[in-house]
Amino acid sequence: MIEVHELTKRYGSKTAVDGLTFTVKPGVVTGFLGPNGAGKSTTMRMILGLDRPSSGTATVNGRPYAEHAAPLHEVGALLEARAVHTGRSAYHHLLAMAATTGIPAFRVDEVIDLVGLHEVARKRAGGFSLGMGQRLGIASALLGDPRTVILDEPVNGLDPEGILWIRNLMQTLAGDGRTVFVSSHLMNEMAVTAEHLIVVGRGKLIADVSVDEFIQQASLNTVRVRSPHAAALHALLAGPDIAITSIDRGVLEVSGLDAERIGELAARAGLTLHELSPRQPSLEEAFMALTHDAVEYTATAARPFAGAGKAA
Repeated sequence: MIEVHELTKRYGSKTAVDGLTFTVKPGVVTGFLGPNGAGKSTTMRMILGLDRPSSGTATVNGRPYAEHAAPLHEVGALLEARAVHTGRSAYHHLLAMAATTGIPAFRVDEVIDLVGLHEVARKRAGGFSLGMGQRLGIASALLGDPRTVILDEPVNGLDPEGILWIRNLMQTLAGDGRTVFVSSHLMNEMAVTAEHLIVVGRGKLIADVSVDEFIQQASLNTVRVRSPHAAALHALLAGPDIAITSIDRGVLEVSGLDAERIGELAARAGLTLHELSPRQPSLEEAFMALTHDAVEYTATAARPFAGAGKAA
């Protein structure tokens, strides 16, 4: 279990993490989401004792990371997959970690097989692709068979097969009763992997809820209606607290009325409906809706460069 209480980190006049309090429980995959600059990496570094908080506390399995006698057995982490001696093979990188932390050498072969690096285990890590480097980083995180796993962008550089593999691995680890805390910008992946979400923006907590609850919070209660009588239906449904958008010929999107009420009103007026479907936002849409005020870096509308499209 990871417990964070009033965690704050300041760099001079800038507050990167601002009074965060949350608990990451075992048995479920918990996603850690937020825009760039939200404080996710700084929070993870403080949990792992790599940065000292300005105030507040962060504990893993009841203790600060530095107070664990055998920390790799308590928590395994992937923060930077490229933090490997490029001249060492994957095998000897893991063997050195094992030898310095009291982990038996046979565990090295186990995690190499687990992450699918058996064929390249004796090759220099400096020649690895981004995806292979990610697999080595995950092997390092799992070397001590930890009760808690912290992964920062674990699918970065992985192909579709690799993404499916890490998704299944995280769910298996959680199913074994471990604590799994994963940061990612891939909303579609989090939607099918995580059960719970911790969402931050500008260093502050925005949400600490299940994935379903998070999506419901952002729901605009929009209903898609398709009818040959769209114009008459538009006039029938119009009201001060109701937004109606014509998105295609004969198709309306209605906010402010649920599907049942729309169906009742149409039936009373004798208007035929060909479609009446509540629209559930995706996790990405929910994330954008709930974090738009917390985005630190916003691009302006794109403009063509001067001379673009002209022959040289």
